[in-house]
Amino acid sequence: MRSACLDMKIVPMLCGSSFKDKGVQTMLDLVMELMPSPLDRPNIKGTHPDTGEEVVRKPSYDEPFAGLAFKIATDPYVGRLAFTRAYSGVLDAGSYVINTRSGNKERISRIFQMHANKQNPIEKLGAGDIGAVVGFKDIRTGDTLCAEGNPIVLESMVFPDPVIGLAIEPKTQKDADKLGMALAKLAEEDPTFKVRYDEDTAQTVISGMGELHLEIIVDRLLREFKVECNQGAPQVNYKETITNSIEHREKYAKQSGGRGKFADIQIEIGPGAEDKEGLEFINDIFGGAIPKEFIPSVEKGFKEAMKTGVLAGYEVPSLKVRLFDGSYHQVDSDSFSFEQAAKFAFREACRKANPILLEPIMKLEVITPEENTGDVVGDLNRRRGMMEGMEMKNNANVIKAKVPLSEMFGYVTDLRTITSGRATSIMEFSHYAPTPNNITEQVVAKAKSKVKAD
Repeated sequence: MRSACLDMKIVPMLCGSSFKDKGVQTMLDLVMELMPSPLDRPNIKGTHPDTGEEVVRKPSYDEPFAGLAFKIATDPYVGRLAFTRAYSGVLDAGSYVINTRSGNKERISRIFQMHANKQNPIEKLGAGDIGAVVGFKDIRTGDTLCAEGNPIVLESMVFPDPVIGLAIEPKTQKDADKLGMALAKLAEEDPTFKVRYDEDTAQTVISGMGELHLEIIVDRLLREFKVECNQGAPQVNYKETITNSIEHREKYAKQSGGRGKFADIQIEIGPGAEDKEGLEFINDIFGGAIPKEFIPSVEKGFKEAMKTGVLAGYEVPSLKVRLFDGSYHQVDSDSFSFEQAAKFAFREACRKANPILLEPIMKLEVITPEENTGDVVGDLNRRRGMMEGMEMKNNANVIKAKVPLSEMFGYVTDLRTITSGRATSIMEFSHYAPTPNNITEQVVAKAKSKVKAD
């Protein structure tokens, strides 16, 4: 059984209940007997933070320390905890490590071995161990911690962007003081949870991976932090992009007595690569048409402008801009002028480049009794779902589909109604896709009416 587990040919299944503590010890014993120790697995591979070269560490106490912080938690008595897996070497309590993300030294004052809600202090964390470290200033989920003089970056976790937002406000002024601190702690623990303040509506907006995610966050605010909140309707995080490439010239000139403002740029703007996010900026200026000290300001202007699209004010995730010509004034031109010219160029050019709205598409799996299959499929079709397949499993149908998030609010309740509570569903983010014209018109009209109201 052990060799079959190591070769991943079998997956042991055990019965038990943590609630009554049944089968837990058996499961832990089998973990020790059947699961691989670090010595049974290949050496851990990482990269050098400066050179990018591959670095290999053996699971040995004699190697330099390398560990991965995989979860940040807040304990009411101990403070902030960083759950860390040690891959090589030994970390002693009271010693220093390097955080390769920030490049800063972090002092680890204490190390705990975690047992459910109890912490047992230990003197060191060795290769293969998992523990919680305390005393750090800036460690986030996915950070690599390593020994001084032996840097390594281990493979981190990839966290998708939030797809749904919710406006919340405290019920009382007393809650208002605690809300900001509570949200900051929750955001630190969960990298897929984001908090922002909307200047236009003067609201605090929390964003996450789904309706249930945000429901749990609001529940935790009340249960753990004793903060009561009023919440608005969930809002989908749309994005915008352009579909055509065009050339555009933007001239920014202002004269109001004394020194004026002047910038002139010619650009080619188009959609960014599908597999790349952010701005792809190409500088094709020759012969000093624009002084090189102003080029970064043009790039900065486009990066800032991408935060607000031209259709409904949603973010533009990727864009390609080629700056190939322009002119400047010896006296009136400055960095600010070229930054402003880039922002105006973005708005004018994007309007002509056939902008479209993108909506988050969710991957959905529904397990339903066979007699309810037709009703479930019909309901998904009504929600603009695209069926991807169906299979039988243990006398139930497993339906797989891709459905727009905007159509999925309250789906769990509706599914229970359709199937008399016998169906279950699993939903996760898949990708962004172009929004149909009728939905785009509704979203744009709503955004314009909101601007007018403000």
